[in-house]
Amino acid sequence: MSPPSQINGQSSESPNILEANSIAEIQATLAHLGDQEAIVTNRLNSLIASQKDLSRELGRLDFLRAHLGSQVATTRSVSNGMLSDAASTAKRTSSTVKRLDLEQSRVKATLEVVEQVVELKACVLGVTGSMGAPQDWETAAVYLSRASKIPKDIINGQFAEETVPTAEVPDPPSVTLEAAAESLCGLFIREFEKAAKEGDGTKVTRFFKLFPLIGKSDVGLDIYGRYVCQGVTSRARANLHAGTGGSQRKDSFFYANALTKLFEHIAQIVEGHGGLVERHYGIGKMVKVIERLQKEVDVQGGIILDTWADERHIDRKLTDIKSYAFSFLVQSFLSAQRVTTGVPRSNSPAHKDGVGGGHASEDEGVDMKEVDGFLSEAGIMLARWSLYSRFLASKCRVRDNHLSLASKKSAKMRQDHHHQEESNNMTLSLPSVILNSNLSRKVADRLINPFNTMTTFFFRRSVEKAFQLDEPPADLSFSSNPPQPNPPYITSAVDDVMYIVNKVLQRSLATSQCAVVSNVIPTVGRVLGSDFVGMIQRKMRDESYPKSAVQGAPPPEDKVVAFLVLINNLDVATDYTKRIVQSRLEPASFSGPANGEEGPSTPLEELFPFGNDAAFAANALKSMESSFAGKTSELIGDGIQVTFNQIVKPRLRPILSDAFRDIDYLLKEEDLAERNHNGDDDGDGDGAIDEDAVKRRFEQGWDSLIKPLNRLLTERNFDKLLSMTASYLSRVLEKRIWSYYGRANELGAVRLERDIAGVVGTVVRGGRYGIREVFMKCTQICLVMNMEEDEWDELKAAGDESEGEMHWKLSLDERNRARAMIRDGR
Repeated sequence: MSPPSQINGQSSESPNILEANSIAEIQATLAHLGDQEAIVTNRLNSLIASQKDLSRELGRLDFLRAHLGSQVATTRSVSNGMLSDAASTAKRTSSTVKRLDLEQSRVKATLEVVEQVVELKACVLGVTGSMGAPQDWETAAVYLSRASKIPKDIINGQFAEETVPTAEVPDPPSVTLEAAAESLCGLFIREFEKAAKEGDGTKVTRFFKLFPLIGKSDVGLDIYGRYVCQGVTSRARANLHAGTGGSQRKDSFFYANALTKLFEHIAQIVEGHGGLVERHYGIGKMVKVIERLQKEVDVQGGIILDTWADERHIDRKLTDIKSYAFSFLVQSFLSAQRVTTGVPRSNSPAHKDGVGGGHASEDEGVDMKEVDGFLSEAGIMLARWSLYSRFLASKCRVRDNHLSLASKKSAKMRQDHHHQEESNNMTLSLPSVILNSNLSRKVADRLINPFNTMTTFFFRRSVEKAFQLDEPPADLSFSSNPPQPNPPYITSAVDDVMYIVNKVLQRSLATSQCAVVSNVIPTVGRVLGSDFVGMIQRKMRDESYPKSAVQGAPPPEDKVVAFLVLINNLDVATDYTKRIVQSRLEPASFSGPANGEEGPSTPLEELFPFGNDAAFAANALKSMESSFAGKTSELIGDGIQVTFNQIVKPRLRPILSDAFRDIDYLLKEEDLAERNHNGDDDGDGDGAIDEDAVKRRFEQGWDSLIKPLNRLLTERNFDKLLSMTASYLSRVLEKRIWSYYGRANELGAVRLERDIAGVVGTVVRGGRYGIREVFMKCTQICLVMNMEEDEWDELKAAGDESEGEMHWKLSLDERNRARAMIRDGR
């Protein structure tokens, strides 16, 4: 389609003839106008040519319009003549059907009311008749149960009040039924209490089942709760009074057993009576009985705990514990001069000789064996309380799940609930009956708080006692003769303290109480980090520091051995702690259910089933381990540094100097031939030069220095010492190699490389090839020195690009310097 300007015969860009200044411009304008005229002419011709087709199409439209008009007229006649009658008939039929449906619904409602009133009248007459001469209480209760299903508006309606009353029963049905229910309730209560007093279990069950039928479920559950609580009270008092003679109460687990029997009795009641209650009262109704039972448990359990605290004199023991001064630990951290005048060790000869006899032993103030017994009994009671709480939580959750499941109507919804229940099985939550119980508060006050305080004292006092009785390994020295005891070489305090750590953690975790875990585990970590590590640090600093008394002389052997043993103490204690923690965190050997839906569980998940308690306990253990490992690692590093500086470093340079003593790297082939023929002092008298003299000498000195340390230290500690030694030796060896600048020829360079390889091989002997990395600069210097000319030219030409082919420790300048070391070189 042409632009509008072209359609109008004039382009927007066409020249204006009025502005033409020459004949050529006039001619161009005329030519342009001619082209536009031709375009317009062609368009007009096209329109004229299509006029016939347009006329034909217009004719067809006129014909169709006429035919459509006749159809419209026919349709109107059909609508007015036929469909209007049918529409009116359908409307009348629909109205009639609606009226019939309304009348039918009203008839059905009337019949339903009449049937319900007839049922009500039958129930009223049945109740009064059964409560009369027959005294058939079960039948009367059934009639009341049937009447309870009738809507209240029917019972209280005017029609029922006019129809149901008779001459024998003139009162309105609501009054009659209410009076009958109250009368039967009072009767059932009396009969129930009578049967309970006589111990007739059959009659107790008979009347207990009738309360829901008369609409008195709450009364039945309440009286039933009082009935079972009577048995709980009598049984608990019998268990507690069983030890009134005194001999049984002295048993360290008497009160724990009494509390256990109380919880077991409650569990038996809940298990044995739960089916009866739910069968007649409905699913979930046992919770009300549990709430009533818990009130009695609060009373009887509180009596047991109060009596236990009084009989065991817990408050007095707590006072003694809080006043304990830990004199040995405190004075041990003072200066060495004050330590000598402080409290001697319990096994010190000073006691035997009568020296210091005026200072009474602090053990007399607090009996550790008695404290241990208290903790064991309290731990058992806390564990039983946790197990009892878990039992009630599972029972309350099962009831809730059943109630929720009963509300599901479709199979799909039941399946969704089943999946939700499986996910809920992973964790429990404490029910309100436990959270709001008085016994829960009593447990926190009488058990958890004393348990935490006594555990802290017990552990710290055990650490103190372990160091008071600490003994080093016997017959330990640098010499392997006589035979050394079995490694690792540690003092007795490590085994004693780690045994107590395991015992304290085991007993605390067995309580399944987060309040215990949150207090005891951080306390154990704090005591280990301060007292245990602090005592070892003091011994390393004040008693066993490897410092020679004479300038230039090696430290005394006994000091060195004692210092190494103390470093081992830290390493072994760290390993013990890690194993103790991991044993609680790793999955147990048993798996989940047989269906395989649940994987192996950890011991903590078994002990702490509520919410995130297991994760909390795991984090507490990990935090304790990491904190202790951080402190021991730092002190081990300091100890290894001292060992290197005081023992290894002073002997390492002389060993290396002796190894390279009288070694000449300017040998020529004729000199070698002559010396091989005449013999030399460097040999062994066989007329040949000892080409392995450096390796042999270094190995001899290295073994005399390192083997005793390797034998005495633990593997991890020795690896740290060896890494530090190798790093220092590599720097010293590198300086020695550079010192041969201009003092070695080609033959000497080959021997130097072999000697360096012998030294490195001696250090990395025993499979410690990771240490070889620190000697890379030394080996690369020798490598460059012994390169062929073409290899060196290729390396030199590659420059920095050679880094990709080989990981060079030497810079370009150092490589050039190493290449120039050989005298009269290439």
